[in-house]
Amino acid sequence: MNSAGTDISIVIPVYRSSRLLQQLVQRLMAALNEQDAQYEILFVDDGSPDDSWKVLAALHASDPHHISVIRLMRNFGQHNALMCGLRHAQGRYVVTMDDDLQHPPEEIPKLLKAIEETQADLVYGVPKRKEHQAWRNLGSRLVTAFYRLVFRTRVQPSAFRIIRRELVDAILSYNLNYTYIDGLLAWNTQRIEQVEVEHCPRKTGRSGYSLSKLVVLALNLFTNFSLLPLQAVSVTGFLAAFAGLALGTYYLGRYLFGAVAVPGYASTIVAVLVLGGLQLLALGVMGEYLGRVHLNINRKPQYTIREIRTGASNCDSAGS
Repeated sequence: MNSAGTDISIVIPVYRSSRLLQQLVQRLMAALNEQDAQYEILFVDDGSPDDSWKVLAALHASDPHHISVIRLMRNFGQHNALMCGLRHAQGRYVVTMDDDLQHPPEEIPKLLKAIEETQADLVYGVPKRKEHQAWRNLGSRLVTAFYRLVFRTRVQPSAFRIIRRELVDAILSYNLNYTYIDGLLAWNTQRIEQVEVEHCPRKTGRSGYSLSKLVVLALNLFTNFSLLPLQAVSVTGFLAAFAGLALGTYYLGRYLFGAVAVPGYASTIVAVLVLGGLQLLALGVMGEYLGRVHLNINRKPQYTIREIRTGASNCDSAGS
């Protein structure tokens, strides 16, 4: 729920970043204090195995008016942790960013200016040049390509974004497990813009996103927001059936004209393997959709909260 006194909420999922959190808060406060606006910084500890929660608790104790912290019971993934943070954010504008200082806090005013000038519901901070490893850039390009294909847009999604309160409220009804924030946002508005921002090299540690996790994210995008995989399987099945019919017609013609060729072992094996592979692919795609429906019907939690510290009070919670 929006609080009339809060202008900007900063929501940051935290995972293995204990050594950077103090510096991140200092730079955030320096940037936000220049805006002459009421703000809050909301950290969500996504089951981080290091000392992140201890550091977050100390930061909250040092400034409970501006800093709120939430601890999840296990690692649920960045997008699920973001949904948790969005549900507790109170600002008229909500900024989401990473915890590794690759998104410079000093660029937040640029996002704020862009959303006010363009009247957009959502503005992405797009890096001029991504300071990631090559495999990570490859995975990011894959996700971006799928996003543009599914939502038919030229916008480049980014974890560094500013969202208008009305759009935040619009996506909060989604409480299922397989969460992709950018898909939920694109489902609810077409007023999306982007602005170039700096992207800094990671100071310490490594990204929580492996190539496999980026592939899973792309899969979440497709299976949650599009029927394209099922449609692709249908088209592939149609083409295979058409090719089989054409080949059958060809051999029937040769038989009628007395020019039957002796079928070869290799061609038979190839045909069986190709068609068998297509059938297994089709079953796998349908099984992926069905499995997600099954888990969501069984109410696999989007996230579970262990503890919340906000304002001057601390409380424990185990809801989702």
